Amino acid sequence: MDLHLNNKVVLVTGGSKGIGLAIAKAFIEEGAKVAIVARGEEDLAKAAATFDGLITIQADLKDELERKQTVQEVINRFGTIDILVNNVGGSNGSTTEETELSLFHEAFDLNYFSAVHFSKLVLPYMKEKKAGSIINISSIFGRESGGKVTYNSAKAAMISFTKSLADEVIKEGIRVNGVAPGSVLHPSGNWQRRLEENPEKIKEFIESEIPGGRFGTVEEIANVVVFLASEQANWVVGATLNVDGGQSKSNF
Repeated sequence: MDLHLNNKVVLVTGGSKGIGLAIAKAFIEEGAKVAIVARGEEDLAKAAATFDGLITIQADLKDELERKQTVQEVINRFGTIDILVNNVGGSNGSTTEETELSLFHEAFDLNYFSAVHFSKLVLPYMKEKKAGSIINISSIFGRESGGKVTYNSAKAAMISFTKSLADEVIKEGIRVNGVAPGSVLHPSGNWQRRLEENPEKIKEFIESEIPGGRFGTVEEIANVVVFLASEQANWVVGATLNVDGGQSKSNF
């Protein structure tokens, strides 16, 4: 299937490892021009050495000024942004009672406000062309309890924002959608660490919680993202798709 992504300009936040890097790789394989932004210089250097033509940008994505500078750097290089993937994220804290309010602010800055701000920054370029795609990476735990409360809350906000912005900008030819991954295994992720610490416990978790019988892969998430960003998904607007092997308990 030709996804018509050749020479499209793509910005992936949190793109130096894990799901983000897999998304960048998938777009590169479709012939897109890809820039990734992340905080870790070492991971960015590894990504640049792995993929020819990949543009890497180092920035703290909790910082408003650095988000603006990131978008401007991509515009200076390519003149536009066709596709934005808001992937950066992370969790902190523990229970609501034991988590300082400042950690809720930090989680929202990284997981939610970065996505809102990057979306606002790219919209003028997409509106100019009457075309564009924004993909927000949330989580199945944005729809139900499961992860840490700070993370859940921010991802829930992102799912709501996805639908709200989608309805606002589709008349401009811009599609906004989301992907909600379930538990995904990759070398830099929490599940890999937990698997190494207690393989029997993780085996029990998979058997009881994931009907598909295994963890997801970063490639399986990336494939859905690339499809949603393509012309083949033109009538998908405001959706956040679970990609989880049946793990989610929700039925929407």
